Amino acid sequence: MTKLILFDIDGTLVLTGGAGLRAMMRAFRDVFGVANGFERIQMNGRTDRWILGQLTTFHSFPCDDAVVRRFHDVYVSYLSEEVRQPGPRKGMMPGVRPLLDVLSSRSDAFLALLTGNFESGARIKLEYFDLWRYFRCGAFGDLAQERNGLLATAIDRVGACGGPRVQPSEAVIAGDTPLDIAVAVAGGAQSMGVATGSHEAETLRASGADVVVHDLTDVDAVVSALGLEEQSTVAS
Repeated sequence: MTKLILFDIDGTLVLTGGAGLRAMMRAFRDVFGVANGFERIQMNGRTDRWILGQLTTFHSFPCDDAVVRRFHDVYVSYLSEEVRQPGPRKGMMPGVRPLLDVLSSRSDAFLALLTGNFESGARIKLEYFDLWRYFRCGAFGDLAQERNGLLATAIDRVGACGGPRVQPSEAVIAGDTPLDIAVAVAGGAQSMGVATGSHEAETLRASGADVVVHDLTDVDAVVSALGLEEQSTVAS
Protein backbone atom coordinates (compact mmCIF):
# COMPACT_ATOMS: atom_id res chain seq x y z
CA MET A 1 0.00 0.00 0.00
CA THR A 2 1.22 3.48 -0.88
CA LYS A 3 0.68 6.15 1.76
CA LEU A 4 -0.05 9.73 0.73
CA ILE A 5 2.06 12.22 2.69
CA LEU A 6 0.63 15.76 2.52
CA PHE A 7 2.97 18.52 3.68
CA ASP A 8 2.14 22.01 4.85
CA ILE A 9 4.71 24.64 3.83
CA ASP A 10 5.15 27.60 6.19
CA GLY A 11 6.60 26.52 9.52
CA THR A 12 6.74 22.87 8.45
CA LEU A 13 9.08 22.87 5.45
CA VAL A 14 10.37 26.45 5.38
CA LEU A 15 10.11 29.89 6.90
CA THR A 16 10.42 32.80 4.48
CA GLY A 17 11.30 35.42 7.08
CA GLY A 18 8.02 37.27 6.71
CA ALA A 19 8.12 37.45 2.92
CA GLY A 20 4.48 36.38 2.56
CA LEU A 21 3.18 38.99 4.98
CA ARG A 22 5.25 41.76 3.43
CA ALA A 23 4.06 40.82 -0.06
CA MET A 24 0.43 40.67 1.11
CA MET A 25 0.66 44.07 2.76
CA ARG A 26 2.12 45.61 -0.38
CA ALA A 27 -0.52 43.98 -2.56
CA PHE A 28 -3.37 45.08 -0.28
CA ARG A 29 -2.07 48.63 -0.33
CA ASP A 30 -1.84 48.62 -4.13
CA VAL A 31 -5.21 46.99 -4.80
CA PHE A 32 -7.29 48.58 -2.02
CA GLY A 33 -5.29 51.65 -1.00
CA VAL A 34 -4.94 50.55 2.64
CA ALA A 35 -1.57 50.35 4.34
CA ASN A 36 -0.98 48.31 7.51
CA GLY A 37 -4.35 46.62 7.24
CA PHE A 38 -3.34 43.30 8.81
CA GLU A 39 -3.18 44.08 12.52
CA ARG A 40 -6.32 42.14 13.50
CA ILE A 41 -5.92 39.17 11.15
CA GLN A 42 -4.55 35.85 12.45
CA MET A 43 -2.78 34.28 9.49
CA ASN A 44 -1.09 31.12 10.81
CA GLY A 45 -2.63 28.02 9.26
CA ARG A 46 -5.20 29.97 7.23
CA THR A 47 -5.71 29.90 3.48
CA ASP A 48 -4.65 32.93 1.45
CA ARG A 49 -8.21 33.13 0.15
CA TRP A 50 -9.56 33.21 3.72
CA ILE A 51 -7.10 35.93 4.71
CA LEU A 52 -8.14 38.07 1.76
CA GLY A 53 -11.80 37.52 2.58
CA GLN A 54 -11.29 38.58 6.19
CA LEU A 55 -9.37 41.69 5.15
CA THR A 56 -11.93 42.82 2.60
CA THR A 57 -14.80 42.20 5.02
CA PHE A 58 -13.08 44.11 7.81
CA HIS A 59 -12.42 47.08 5.53
CA SER A 60 -15.81 46.81 3.74
CA PHE A 61 -14.41 46.08 0.28
CA PRO A 62 -15.94 43.75 -2.33
CA CYS A 63 -14.21 40.40 -2.86
CA ASP A 64 -15.52 38.86 -6.08
CA ASP A 65 -13.51 36.62 -8.40
CA ALA A 66 -12.07 39.58 -10.31
CA VAL A 67 -10.81 41.13 -7.07
CA VAL A 68 -9.26 37.84 -5.98
CA ARG A 69 -7.45 37.48 -9.32
CA ARG A 70 -6.16 41.06 -9.16
CA PHE A 71 -4.90 40.65 -5.60
CA HIS A 72 -3.35 37.27 -6.41
CA ASP A 73 -1.40 38.62 -9.37
CA VAL A 74 -0.05 41.62 -7.47
CA TYR A 75 0.76 39.50 -4.43
CA VAL A 76 2.78 36.84 -6.27
CA SER A 77 4.68 39.57 -8.12
CA TYR A 78 5.74 41.09 -4.80
CA LEU A 79 6.39 37.67 -3.25
CA SER A 80 8.96 36.94 -5.97
CA GLU A 81 10.87 39.99 -4.70
CA GLU A 82 10.29 39.58 -0.97
CA VAL A 83 11.30 35.91 -0.78
CA ARG A 84 14.85 36.98 -1.68
CA GLN A 85 15.09 39.42 1.23
CA PRO A 86 16.51 38.57 4.68
CA GLY A 87 14.12 38.03 7.56
CA PRO A 88 13.81 36.49 11.04
CA ARG A 89 14.22 32.70 11.20
CA LYS A 90 14.29 32.53 7.42
CA GLY A 91 15.39 29.15 6.13
CA MET A 92 14.58 25.54 5.52
CA MET A 93 13.36 23.74 8.61
CA PRO A 94 15.81 21.25 10.18
CA GLY A 95 15.98 17.89 8.44
CA VAL A 96 13.64 18.74 5.57
CA ARG A 97 15.82 17.92 2.58
CA PRO A 98 17.22 14.61 3.92
CA LEU A 99 13.69 13.53 4.82
CA LEU A 100 12.26 14.45 1.42
CA ASP A 101 15.15 12.65 -0.29
CA VAL A 102 14.34 9.48 1.65
CA LEU A 103 10.57 9.70 1.21
CA SER A 104 10.76 10.45 -2.51
CA SER A 105 12.88 7.33 -3.05
CA ARG A 106 10.35 5.02 -1.42
CA SER A 107 7.74 3.09 -3.38
CA ASP A 108 5.29 3.11 -0.47
CA ALA A 109 5.09 6.91 -0.11
CA PHE A 110 3.78 9.63 -2.39
CA LEU A 111 4.59 13.26 -1.58
CA ALA A 112 2.15 16.10 -2.19
CA LEU A 113 1.22 19.44 -0.69
CA LEU A 114 -1.72 20.58 1.39
CA THR A 115 -1.28 24.27 2.05
CA GLY A 116 -3.22 27.47 2.45
CA ASN A 117 -0.85 29.23 0.06
CA PHE A 118 -1.98 30.28 -3.38
CA GLU A 119 -0.46 27.70 -5.74
CA SER A 120 1.78 30.29 -7.40
CA GLY A 121 2.90 31.51 -3.97
CA ALA A 122 3.68 27.97 -2.85
CA ARG A 123 5.80 27.45 -5.92
CA ILE A 124 7.71 30.71 -5.42
CA LYS A 125 8.50 29.84 -1.82
CA LEU A 126 9.54 26.24 -2.47
CA GLU A 127 11.50 26.97 -5.64
CA TYR A 128 13.54 29.53 -3.69
CA PHE A 129 14.66 26.69 -1.40
CA ASP A 130 14.84 24.12 -4.25
CA LEU A 131 12.04 22.04 -2.74
CA TRP A 132 9.28 22.37 -5.34
CA ARG A 133 10.75 19.49 -7.33
CA TYR A 134 9.79 17.00 -4.62
CA PHE A 135 6.06 17.58 -5.09
CA ARG A 136 4.10 16.69 -8.22
CA CYS A 137 0.79 18.16 -7.12
CA GLY A 138 -1.35 19.14 -4.16
CA ALA A 139 -4.19 21.28 -2.83
CA PHE A 140 -3.77 25.02 -2.42
CA GLY A 141 -5.59 28.02 -0.99
CA ASP A 142 -6.56 29.76 -4.24
CA LEU A 143 -10.30 29.27 -3.87
CA ALA A 144 -10.82 27.59 -0.53
CA GLN A 145 -12.01 29.79 2.31
CA GLU A 146 -11.77 26.96 4.83
CA ARG A 147 -8.74 24.69 4.99
CA ASN A 148 -10.73 21.57 5.93
CA GLY A 149 -12.00 21.16 2.37
CA LEU A 150 -8.48 20.79 1.02
CA LEU A 151 -8.05 17.12 1.97
CA ALA A 152 -10.60 15.87 -0.56
CA THR A 153 -9.11 18.21 -3.17
CA ALA A 154 -5.61 16.91 -2.50
CA ILE A 155 -6.69 13.27 -2.81
CA ASP A 156 -8.49 13.99 -6.10
CA ARG A 157 -5.55 15.91 -7.54
CA VAL A 158 -3.04 13.25 -6.56
CA GLY A 159 -5.09 10.65 -8.40
CA ALA A 160 -5.43 12.95 -11.42
CA CYS A 161 -1.68 13.56 -11.64
CA GLY A 162 -0.84 9.86 -11.72
CA GLY A 163 -0.41 9.27 -8.01
CA PRO A 164 -2.14 6.64 -5.90
CA ARG A 165 -5.90 6.77 -5.46
CA VAL A 166 -6.21 6.56 -1.71
CA GLN A 167 -8.84 6.75 0.99
CA PRO A 168 -8.50 9.53 3.59
CA SER A 169 -7.34 6.95 6.15
CA GLU A 170 -4.34 6.24 3.88
CA ALA A 171 -3.18 9.87 3.98
CA VAL A 172 -1.03 11.64 6.56
CA ILE A 173 -1.08 15.43 6.95
CA ALA A 174 2.16 16.88 8.31
CA GLY A 175 1.83 20.42 9.64
CA ASP A 176 2.84 22.84 12.36
CA THR A 177 -0.51 24.32 13.43
CA PRO A 178 -3.69 23.03 15.08
CA LEU A 179 -5.52 23.97 11.87
CA ASP A 180 -3.38 21.48 9.93
CA ILE A 181 -4.34 18.81 12.44
CA ALA A 182 -7.99 19.84 12.21
CA VAL A 183 -8.02 19.07 8.49
CA ALA A 184 -6.98 15.49 9.25
CA VAL A 185 -9.43 15.11 12.10
CA ALA A 186 -12.33 16.45 10.01
CA GLY A 187 -11.50 14.34 6.97
CA GLY A 188 -10.52 11.05 8.57
CA ALA A 189 -6.81 11.26 7.72
CA GLN A 190 -3.85 10.66 10.01
CA SER A 191 -1.77 13.58 11.22
CA MET A 192 1.77 14.38 12.29
CA GLY A 193 2.33 17.61 14.17
CA VAL A 194 5.71 19.24 13.58
CA ALA A 195 6.69 21.68 16.33
CA THR A 196 8.94 23.90 14.22
CA GLY A 197 6.45 26.73 13.72
CA SER A 198 4.68 28.91 16.26
CA HIS A 199 2.98 26.09 18.22
CA GLU A 200 4.57 23.87 20.84
CA ALA A 201 4.38 20.08 20.80
CA GLU A 202 1.87 20.03 23.67
CA THR A 203 -0.50 22.30 21.74
CA LEU A 204 -0.33 20.06 18.69
CA ARG A 205 -1.01 16.96 20.79
CA ALA A 206 -3.99 18.66 22.42
CA SER A 207 -5.37 19.53 18.98
CA GLY A 208 -5.64 15.82 18.16
CA ALA A 209 -2.39 15.02 16.32
CA ASP A 210 -1.79 11.27 16.06
CA VAL A 211 1.91 11.83 16.60
CA VAL A 212 4.10 14.89 17.22
CA VAL A 213 7.77 15.41 16.42
CA HIS A 214 9.86 18.35 17.56
CA ASP A 215 11.47 18.64 14.13
CA LEU A 216 12.30 16.52 11.08
CA THR A 217 15.97 15.85 11.76
CA ASP A 218 15.66 12.21 12.87
CA VAL A 219 14.66 10.74 9.53
CA ASP A 220 14.11 7.20 10.83
CA ALA A 221 11.88 8.47 13.64
CA VAL A 222 9.85 10.64 11.27
CA VAL A 223 9.44 7.79 8.78
CA SER A 224 8.14 5.65 11.63
CA ALA A 225 5.85 8.46 12.80
CA LEU A 226 4.38 8.61 9.30
CA GLY A 227 3.41 4.96 9.62
CA LEU A 228 5.86 3.67 7.02
CA GLU A 229 7.60 0.38 7.55
CA GLU A 230 11.33 0.20 8.12
CA GLN A 231 13.13 -0.76 4.95
CA SER A 232 15.93 -3.24 5.46
CA THR A 233 19.06 -3.25 3.35
CA VAL A 234 20.64 -6.45 2.16
CA ALA A 235 24.43 -6.58 2.14
CA SER A 236 25.96 -7.62 -1.16
